[in-house]
Amino acid sequence: MKIKQLFTALIILFTLSNVYSQEKKFKIHTVAFYNMENLFDTINDPKTNDEEYTPSNGWTSKNYNKKLDNLARVLNEVGTGDNPINSPVVIGVCEVENRGVLEDLVKHPKLAARGYNIIHFDSPDKRGIDVGLLYQGKYFTPTSYTNVPLYIYKDDSKNGKKTKEDEENTDDKGSVDTKTKRIYTRDQLLVTGILDGEEISFIVNHWPSRSGGEKKSSPNREAAGRLNRKIIDSLYKINPNAKIITMGDLNDGPYNKSVKKELGAKASKDEVKQFGIYNPMEKMSEDGIGTLAYRDSWDLFDQMLLSEPFIRKDFSTWTFWKAGVYNKPFLINKEGPWKGYPLRNSNGVPGFSDHFPVYLYLAKEVK
Repeated sequence: MKIKQLFTALIILFTLSNVYSQEKKFKIHTVAFYNMENLFDTINDPKTNDEEYTPSNGWTSKNYNKKLDNLARVLNEVGTGDNPINSPVVIGVCEVENRGVLEDLVKHPKLAARGYNIIHFDSPDKRGIDVGLLYQGKYFTPTSYTNVPLYIYKDDSKNGKKTKEDEENTDDKGSVDTKTKRIYTRDQLLVTGILDGEEISFIVNHWPSRSGGEKKSSPNREAAGRLNRKIIDSLYKINPNAKIITMGDLNDGPYNKSVKKELGAKASKDEVKQFGIYNPMEKMSEDGIGTLAYRDSWDLFDQMLLSEPFIRKDFSTWTFWKAGVYNKPFLINKEGPWKGYPLRNSNGVPGFSDHFPVYLYLAKEVK
């Protein structure tokens, strides 16, 4: 199918020539997700373990403002390759300390004109990092939103001799309640609203880390996958044609059990049945595309998945077009031992993030 893009001052239109040589015009919206890697303010919160990001430990107002400037640049530009008129209308985020840092971010000069609003809840994560949703109010109107807690518990009976895998590097180690053994992690954020006349639900995730090793910690992410599936099924029960985008840093790849079995995501559109979930990131992962690197190996933890109604071949409503990883050169470390990796915070110098953002396009025919 040949695609020819046409642009207006307000919306992007592209043309599709089908087998009958008929020309159609489409409107495009971008949806994105970004792990912002420790977006902390400079204030010591006695309720969280945020001491690393305080002036006494080198996290100054200058560094904080540089971090905001970096992130604002990314959010302003992500996904604008095929949609140059507008930044994402909806953005899921994670690793943000509180609502205040998001307010500072959306007021940044690079983003202020977009008119982003915020949905955020404080999660029980002991480091104080949360998920959130940013949205342009002129396009998306929330009708309901809630945070859905994930209850997981440490199983001391499985503790054994530590292996090399147990030493996997992560600054996201979570916290365990000494009495209840509950592992405190992030809630899953569910937001439903109207995107240019059509109801769409978004779920923003930051699943439990691989602290302790991938295999040993896998049950925690499998529990997160089951919770995510439960939320999706509840939306399908209300509306069998529910349009749902679940996105986030899953700390697992598209091929892991948490995503393939518990969430039930499929890599091929042809495999997705009614009430199913399509994962456009799995093919990217198979092609070697990643969003983060560890020990010189790339993985694709940051994913955006869609409910079955998004992949029907009817563009009269919002329909999935394509997805991508935003890995422009300015986001990549150009020197040193981490050359080629995402340009993260390093040696007290604010970077962008240790993850690349991801995005997808929704298209709708303009009559």
